Amino acid sequence: MTVPAFGLGTFRLKGQVVIDSVKNALELGYRAVDTAQIYENEAGVGQAIADSGVARDSLYITSKIWVDNFSQDRLIPSLKESLKKLRIDHLDLALIHWPSPQGAVPVAEFMGALLEAKKQGLTKEIGVSNFTIALMKEAIDAVGAEHIATNQIELHPYLQNRKVAEFAKSQGIHITSYMTLAYGEVLKDPVIQRIAQQHNATPAQVTLAWAMQLGYSVIPSSTQRTNLESNLKACALKLTEDDMQQIAALDRGHRLTNPKSVAPAWD
Repeated sequence: MTVPAFGLGTFRLKGQVVIDSVKNALELGYRAVDTAQIYENEAGVGQAIADSGVARDSLYITSKIWVDNFSQDRLIPSLKESLKKLRIDHLDLALIHWPSPQGAVPVAEFMGALLEAKKQGLTKEIGVSNFTIALMKEAIDAVGAEHIATNQIELHPYLQNRKVAEFAKSQGIHITSYMTLAYGEVLKDPVIQRIAQQHNATPAQVTLAWAMQLGYSVIPSSTQRTNLESNLKACALKLTEDDMQQIAALDRGHRLTNPKSVAPAWD
C-alpha cells in the first residue's frame, strides 16, 4: 500500500457541506478522502461514501486519532467508533493527529496501540501528523520506520519544511502536505501567478503540482464542484525545473497552523 498522491481534505467541512463536497469529489473521480476525529464530520463523510456507490476497495480513507484518545485503553475503541461513523470495517490509513500535549501519553504507548490496531485489521497503514524530527525518531524507535506510512504536515510554498521532509525521506517515510494552498495566500503570489499563466493553468493547480512533483501527497479541500474539478487537473500538470526553483525560493517559514494546546517545538 502507498499513500495516494492526490486526495480530498475535509477540514472545517461539516454537515451537508461535507456530504456534498465528498459526493462531488467522488463523482469527479477522487478516490482518496482524508478526515479526522476532531473534525466531527466522519459520519457525513461516511454517508457520502455509502451513497456514492463507489466500491470500498477503490477508495483510500484516512482518519486521524485525536489527542484525548491516545492512551492504550482508548485508542482502539475510538478508532472502532470512527469506523462505525464512516460505515466501513477498516481505514486505509490511521494517523496520530498531533503529538500528545506535554508528552502526557508516551509516544511508545500510542504508537504501540496504533500498531496493534493495524495488526487487528482496523487499518491497513498507520502514520503520524505534525511530528517533528525528534518525535519521528521516537515513533521509529517504538514501531520501526517500516510501519510509519506518512507524516502529514503543514507544507506550502511559504513553509517548505525541508528539514522534516528530508529526515522523513531518509527513513523511507512519505510526506503528506496539508494546507498546500496556505489558505489561498500563495494563490496571490506573483511568481505562482506568472507560472500559472505560462502553463495556461490556475495558481492552485501550479501549487498542487509543485508539491506532487517534489514527491509529496496533497489533500486540498473545497466546497465548490468547479474548484474540485479544477484542482484534480493538477495531477496532469508538469512544471519545469525553472518553475520548481522559482517556487523553492518563496520559502519564508510562514507557519499558519500552530495551536498552543498541541503544537510541538517545531524544527
